[in-house]
Amino acid sequence: MTTPMTENERDAALAIALLAALADGQDGPAERAELQRIAAALDPAAEGRLGPLLDDLRSGQRTLESAAGAFQTAETRQAAFELAVGVCNADGSASPAEATFLERLRGVLRLGDDASAFARDAGAMMALPAAGASSGAAGGPSTPAQQPRPAPDGAALDKQILDAAILNGALELLPQRLATLAVIPLQLRLVYKIGQAHGYELDAGHLKDFAATAGVGLASQYVERAGRALMGGLLRGMLGKMVGGVASMATGSAMSFATTYALGQVAKRYYGGGRTLTPEALREAFQAVLADGKALQEKYGGAIQEKAKTVDVSKLVGLVRGETR
Repeated sequence: MTTPMTENERDAALAIALLAALADGQDGPAERAELQRIAAALDPAAEGRLGPLLDDLRSGQRTLESAAGAFQTAETRQAAFELAVGVCNADGSASPAEATFLERLRGVLRLGDDASAFARDAGAMMALPAAGASSGAAGGPSTPAQQPRPAPDGAALDKQILDAAILNGALELLPQRLATLAVIPLQLRLVYKIGQAHGYELDAGHLKDFAATAGVGLASQYVERAGRALMGGLLRGMLGKMVGGVASMATGSAMSFATTYALGQVAKRYYGGGRTLTPEALREAFQAVLADGKALQEKYGGAIQEKAKTVDVSKLVGLVRGETR
């Protein structure tokens, strides 16, 4: 049976997650907002000590080595590594700097080749579904090119959004660790396909900007799901038949369904309306539809459970890339 993380281990997991978020060297206002979301997702009590913790990390008073030394079991070391992998890959495959950080972390945590394989599979899983490009200006999505195209079938788009929400809800019910990692790229792929249906060719930068403008932090969204397992001591892939594990997975399923549904519906409104929504209106629309998604999840709970029975985890990379169904 998996044992809960101690308070020191939880604090160390937060430090490692923040170091992972800082590994690419970016530390502007958008990055600081995401650090705040990461801290809140992993430890709601961390808000008051986030500033001092970041100061300690940036000054070197708290190091990767000191954080890694807090973990008492191989399970919690592996969990901390997987958390960092998710953070580094949340907005696309890890950059060279992030990959270097992860390899250093693997060594510090004394993990073997299985950890390297997990990081490699995660990178393939979480690569963005469009050609990479630098992100646009802060405060709103970058401007994609639009090509003339017939108006898409609204009902067909609604079905596509619902199907994606059901799939992502189903992935959260699976015990395999890579299943959770597939949720974010599948959400961004949905936005990509909706924009494409309206004639917009979206690049990776725009996809990240769209999610951020709507109020969805990619790294913190992953941390929130992983954090439910970490804080309860229920590591993905090692759950067994524990009531707490079932509850945690059900919560993650509901949130992934609702977030996917809301992103899809807001993307449909945004691109269908010629991208006229302001960043503030986009965020308000997302929050409103997110509430609808949470209510709708109860209706489709049975469909989500049935979908979970049919997902072939070995084909998740192809599923994310649109190569399999």
